[in-house]
Amino acid sequence: MPLGSPSPASPPLAGVSEVFDSIGSFFESIANVNFVPLAIGLVCFVAYLSIRSRAFFNVLRAAYPAETIQWRRIWGAYIAAYGFNNVIPARGGDVIKVFLVKTSIPRSTYPAVTASMMVEALFDLSIAIPILIFAFTQGVFPKPPDFANLGAFDLSFIASNPQLTLFVLTFVAVGLLILFAVLSERARRFWSRVKQGLVILGDRQRFFREVWLVCFTGYLFRLAAFWMLLEAFHVGGSVRNVLLVHGINAVAALMPFTPGGAGVQQAFMVKVFAGAATGATVAAYSVGQQIAIAAICLGVGFVALIKIFGFRSFKEVIAAGKEHRTAETAGGAGPT
Repeated sequence: MPLGSPSPASPPLAGVSEVFDSIGSFFESIANVNFVPLAIGLVCFVAYLSIRSRAFFNVLRAAYPAETIQWRRIWGAYIAAYGFNNVIPARGGDVIKVFLVKTSIPRSTYPAVTASMMVEALFDLSIAIPILIFAFTQGVFPKPPDFANLGAFDLSFIASNPQLTLFVLTFVAVGLLILFAVLSERARRFWSRVKQGLVILGDRQRFFREVWLVCFTGYLFRLAAFWMLLEAFHVGGSVRNVLLVHGINAVAALMPFTPGGAGVQQAFMVKVFAGAATGATVAAYSVGQQIAIAAICLGVGFVALIKIFGFRSFKEVIAAGKEHRTAETAGGAGPT
């Protein structure tokens, strides 16, 4: 086997050393970080999440027009979930969000709340597609066939095993169809509740006004946050660099195997910004940005859990969610 070619056992380990090297570069260069743009960037990022939570709030108001919904509870659930997702893989924070939102809206159901979370994805898709087209035309963004060589184990595994990935996706799809057929009556009740969470999509003007435009306003704060963070770590803020960072985050969001797409982000950052700054600077930025965002969101989210919901830890929220779900199922609520 030629030197440097990946062996079957290497993908899971590929990228681990790079991540630790990036963490080392971050702590070595922390004294050189410009903390003013760093602070501004983090404030902009919290503002971005806060505005996004308002769009989510509007989706829920459309689904439950007769219920009283407090935005501060939706905001708290949104921030807490985002912070948890940055430290736990497989988007575990979304479970927290569903539970906190469900218990904040009288007579709401888990299927409807879960479905309502998908509405924002339409905005994300409408933005991600042109951004990725831009990124791939810049000559520095890796093409999909090259993903396996980036050193991120999740990208390496998927790119190196396309047939297995397709088989797993097909198997899951067929399993869901069989489950739907077996539980057809319950499935009909389930889907009626799912549709309730998507009510706002039936009014295109309202969706554009209360979701798309609100999310776009938040998106501008997200771009501002990335610009400030690029400046803070001396990579250099520019429209092009900010859009490339957004493209990297769009790809990393599709890889739920690590918290916040760690590994994927680092691999892409080093490749994309190789000509913009030294390798150590880019490595420090790739990890520093993620650590800073995770820390501020986790901190704000934890305060929200205590002050708004009365929980003292994320573990306590998860336990309460399990108990709540078990109690509803035992009470004969069915697919709630």
